[in-house]
Amino acid sequence: MFYPSLVAVLGMACLTGREPQFSAETIDDRIEVGHDLTIGDVDGDGKPDIILADSHRVVWYRNGDWKRFVMVENLTNYDGACVAARDIDGDGKAEIAVASDSVYYLIRPENPTHLWTPISLRQAPTAHRVQWVKVSDSTYQLVVLPKHRMENRDGQAQAANIRMYEKPAELTLLWKERFVELPLPLAHDLDVYDYGDREVLYISGEGGIMGFYFKDERWVRNTADWLARGRRLGKASIGTVVSRNAHVFAAIEPHHGNMVSIYTPGLTDSALVYDKIKRKVLERKMEMGYGLGMADFLNLGRDQVVAGWKKPNEDGHFGIKLYVPFNPYWEAIDVYWLDRGTIACEDLDIEDLDGDGKPDIVAYGNATHNLKIYWNRTEWQL
Repeated sequence: MFYPSLVAVLGMACLTGREPQFSAETIDDRIEVGHDLTIGDVDGDGKPDIILADSHRVVWYRNGDWKRFVMVENLTNYDGACVAARDIDGDGKAEIAVASDSVYYLIRPENPTHLWTPISLRQAPTAHRVQWVKVSDSTYQLVVLPKHRMENRDGQAQAANIRMYEKPAELTLLWKERFVELPLPLAHDLDVYDYGDREVLYISGEGGIMGFYFKDERWVRNTADWLARGRRLGKASIGTVVSRNAHVFAAIEPHHGNMVSIYTPGLTDSALVYDKIKRKVLERKMEMGYGLGMADFLNLGRDQVVAGWKKPNEDGHFGIKLYVPFNPYWEAIDVYWLDRGTIACEDLDIEDLDGDGKPDIVAYGNATHNLKIYWNRTEWQL
């Protein structure tokens, strides 16, 4: 079921001299209640596939014909799940994990278009986000962020512990489990950034953003990180967070809120000042902001931000916008609609799906019941 169309790109005079061009393709118009979206090579053909947790099932869409296949159904009675996909053993095929009111690893069948076999790792607090994180040259851990806050002994709200699971050499053995106490009253989102020598886990929530990395067999606060020690985030309520270059963070504020913000280090005499964080609001007219991503869609040598929301705002608009900075410090921006009014965006992800070197966008909407690819057709200047 394909519904290709050219997406109109709307905006003011282009500051960068390079306007984005995307074409939209609907690959599923029967989404029930989508809960999470990720991308990974499911069948090992070298092309990234789309994985979606939809209602009481997890499905994947094969790159090329975008045919949908069911992986698992009815794992629990809880109608909500998050999913993680990453090749953690180097065989070219993504390992899949699902978290809801328990954590599951999906055993791959010989034919990945058939049903997969779930194994339950542990009963855990209801999960909100899950991701694979690389902690050494050959070791990955599955990070599970809890959904609900818990009460401590003094009756004060505090987030449940983050849980990490490490896959054993044999699936008949127990998975190694670790815990990280999160000093935020409520956590909303997690993102992983690869610094080269290690991957850092960023957690957003009530109080801002915190970074963690794995060292000496335990997870520790990344106190050397410039954003983690920034005082301006001390009372912030951050929903979705994403970063790609360790110096710039994009966020939706507050949780499922109305603003898209960008955080950058200060600039003094052409030098970066990491203890003086600059915050710039890119958008104030969202309504239930959910989707967020960063990539260099236009080959500018610096990232742009894409964000989407699910409910009509005061102007009656919803959909997905692209925010393009004039320089690396976001002192001026261009804003473009990539989709206005056809997708009530719940989540989005970014990947080069057709191998042309340009990042594409995948997004889904529950109210609009659709899963769409936004193909990057921008003319790059090399």
